[in-house]
Amino acid sequence: MNNKLQTITNLFEEKEIRSFWDSEKEEYFFSVIDVIGALTDNDYDKSRNYWKWLKNKLKEEGSELVSNTNQLKLQSLKDGKFYKTDTLDTKGIFRLVESVPSAKAEPFKIWLANLGNERINEVFDPELAINRAVNYYRNKGYSDEWIKKRLNGIVDRFKLTDIWKDGGIKKPVEYALLTNEIYKGWSGMKASEYKAYKGIRKESLRDNMTDIEIALTNIGEIAARDIAKKEHPQGLNENMKVAARGGRVAKGARDVYEEETKTSAISKENALDYQYKDDNKLIENK
Repeated sequence: MNNKLQTITNLFEEKEIRSFWDSEKEEYFFSVIDVIGALTDNDYDKSRNYWKWLKNKLKEEGSELVSNTNQLKLQSLKDGKFYKTDTLDTKGIFRLVESVPSAKAEPFKIWLANLGNERINEVFDPELAINRAVNYYRNKGYSDEWIKKRLNGIVDRFKLTDIWKDGGIKKPVEYALLTNEIYKGWSGMKASEYKAYKGIRKESLRDNMTDIEIALTNIGEIAARDIAKKEHPQGLNENMKVAARGGRVAKGARDVYEEETKTSAISKENALDYQYKDDNKLIENK
């Protein structure tokens, strides 16, 4: 088992795990009963009864796993109708796997343990994390020149978020709102809409941008950063206005580019070697 998994479904090669993609939360939710069935080789009814027993056991142990479940309508594999089904996000599914005493669950537990060990080692030696990122991009087919630009872009992004932090921005949702304001300023779309346009989900939007899209994003963020450095906006509302202005700077650059090249600066291109089919089927090879 490796760590190049796109979704939970890839962990269970021959078992169908029903799922739902929440585009607002940018998170997958997977059928608990399907995962239990894949781990235990039980049929649907036995898996459902096992989940009832396990829920009571987890409650008695004080586990929060049960309270983290969401009931979503998923299509039945038996009759094709939609029924309310207990689901968990990716983190919850991994906790579920750790709670199931099954021989089939053991490889996943080993994989998780190795993953945790890698992260602890990276705390002591951060270069390991950088090497992992570089190797990941190389394995995905990105050039070394692109990787250099991507790493520099990450550092530049920190410069912007540091300015926002000085302006009283603290919550992750606030950083997301500000970023969306820059995206909307030059592209007309917030990040989740842009991802949907490109046909991606949890994947990084910037990893799937063309050169001009990355350049326009950088212009918007640099402009927002430099305006904020001079004007020192405080709080979300003031910073939102500055972010919008940064987006407008990038929009001006986009207009000039499109006028001169007669080409749209926004592309549906992505770097995926698979494509999404719908909300209930996860991926198929291109």
